[in-house]
Amino acid sequence: MNEIKLGFIVNPIAGIGGRVGLKGSDGKQIQQKALSLGAEPTSPTRSIEALKQLKPIISEIEILTYSGSMGEEEIISAGFIPTVIGDVNNKETSAVDTINAAQEMVRLDVDLILFAGGDGTARDIYDAVGDSVPVIGIPTGVKIHSAVFAINPSKAGELARKFLMGELTALREAEVMDLDEESYRKGLVESHLFGYLKIPYEPNLTQTSKSPNRYRDSDILQAIALDVIDRMPKGVLYVIGPGTTTRPILDELGLSKTLIGVDVILGKKLIKSDVNEKEILNLIQNRKAKIIVTPIGGQGFLFGRGNPQISASVIQEVGKENIEVVSTIDKIISLKGRPLLVDTGDEYIDELLCGYQKIITGYKDRIVYPIRS
Repeated sequence: MNEIKLGFIVNPIAGIGGRVGLKGSDGKQIQQKALSLGAEPTSPTRSIEALKQLKPIISEIEILTYSGSMGEEEIISAGFIPTVIGDVNNKETSAVDTINAAQEMVRLDVDLILFAGGDGTARDIYDAVGDSVPVIGIPTGVKIHSAVFAINPSKAGELARKFLMGELTALREAEVMDLDEESYRKGLVESHLFGYLKIPYEPNLTQTSKSPNRYRDSDILQAIALDVIDRMPKGVLYVIGPGTTTRPILDELGLSKTLIGVDVILGKKLIKSDVNEKEILNLIQNRKAKIIVTPIGGQGFLFGRGNPQISASVIQEVGKENIEVVSTIDKIISLKGRPLLVDTGDEYIDELLCGYQKIITGYKDRIVYPIRS
């Protein structure tokens, strides 16, 4: 038996509500609604992406997991052999299963737990293990405000590999944050701190926790909004991402903005509010369109956190040249020199978006800032 033990846990339904505009995946009712809207699980695929980074060391580690879609299937799909330590109902996994799996892994003295999910899953892991074992989160959820996650699945696998091989020894306490999804769907965005987990730390591989926008200078936000509006050509459809920085654009037009959703306007009129991925793709088909987004404060994510409705397919259809980024200077300063980030789940689109992006920071004010995946 291998000396180095890795615990691996997948929340198979994490993120399933994102692209269909449900703002989360907590609760059976939401999960069933997501499936009825045509949602497909993304957590298994992204988990496999992380596991593939372990290929160089697979002969030196043992991967402990639960049965079926909670890890066994993903490990096999990645070309590895799992050690299954528990069985679950493959169609109805729950938070209790995640907690039981994590606790059993601690009992079996794993060196690290690598888990796939969102903030809700991070809370379950925290409830199960506290600070007794290092963990790394593979980001697969809709709400990912916690700092326990890697920047993307590949980086999660890379981080795990470096830690398990002793190339990386630094640990830090990372916040476990979460929102109440019911309030979130009503537009109330309040993060709560639930505790801290220990994570292997490397700045270029891990994300920070989301920070609230403390700087809400109405004059600056209005200036940004007027800049966008004054340049709106006729016949161009605008896909407006969520956030307090994009909301003034619709406010200035006398329209109602979905704070945590995506809205579509044409001819300075609201065409459809709170759209999902499929609705966006239908609306932009065979017509000129632009995307307007703002980075998440503190994290710097443009795509892949909080706006999964604006998917890789949507971005490809619209085109990189038709993406406009708006942000206050204070929000950029809060990144402390870190680049903007993208994690669409599509390697080609992520690479396409990397480079330098012009950011609208006021009326006819621009800065250029780097983006990486």
